[in-house]
Amino acid sequence: MKLIRFGQAGKEQPGIQLEDGKRIDVTAFGEDYNEDFFGNGGVDRLRAWLRVNKANCPEISTEVRLGPPLVRPSKLICVGLNYAKHAEESGMDIPKEPVLFFKATSAIVGPNDDLIIPKDSKKTDWEVELAFVIGKKASYVAKEDAMDHVAGYVLHNDYSEREFQIERSGQWVKGKSCDTFAPLGPFIATKDEIANANNLHLWLKLNGQMMQDSSTSDFVFDIPTLVSYISGFMTLLPGDVISTGTPFGVGMGLKSQRYLRPGDEVELGIEGLGVSKQTAKAYQKV
Repeated sequence: MKLIRFGQAGKEQPGIQLEDGKRIDVTAFGEDYNEDFFGNGGVDRLRAWLRVNKANCPEISTEVRLGPPLVRPSKLICVGLNYAKHAEESGMDIPKEPVLFFKATSAIVGPNDDLIIPKDSKKTDWEVELAFVIGKKASYVAKEDAMDHVAGYVLHNDYSEREFQIERSGQWVKGKSCDTFAPLGPFIATKDEIANANNLHLWLKLNGQMMQDSSTSDFVFDIPTLVSYISGFMTLLPGDVISTGTPFGVGMGLKSQRYLRPGDEVELGIEGLGVSKQTAKAYQKV
């Protein structure tokens, strides 16, 4: 099942994308895709509800905006340097343990919303990533039980301002959390839709030119390892999003570094998880 949310920003409603690409409104189900939904069997309950009610669900026009495919979660946790070749292009050693950082959940936007280049930014960069959604509370989870806690998967562009992230004092979070820096979607694919999340093709284009073209098979730490490891440091709640890192091909890693400018178009996708596109816009004071 593919979970979507649609409508104006801040007023999104839940929907489903069907196998033929048609989108239907499931507002009548009476729940949004939040912590309670994921933690209390919402996916199974929605599936059962659809068997009876799908024919009565209104179709959603393709002109309607897609929002983030879940309600703002308690946490958006990212894993740094989790592809061997990306660590190499960043001039850093392959980590012995997962490198963790937070991304502010206020950075989350819809998959095709504009990217706003932050005020005073010089080095806004792209990062296509596979993210997964926690479906069951997780604390000190054994690796062999880790997948029981995963609800599904989602495409994420982990936008990063490299000067804020690396050249300014403090932690990476400053360069990761600017508004619009976490487009998610177009949909969350439930776990049953993806046969092997540790071997998916993922890619990103800048103005039509392929910049990242890799596979999650290059992971340093696979998804069960990440769930087990992270849950040893904090409780993961249903709906929490964990982003698994980016492959080589970011702007910072190019021999002649290239960062985003107003008017640039970034398109990205992951096998089985759809495609998103963002247009870069300059910051303007509201």
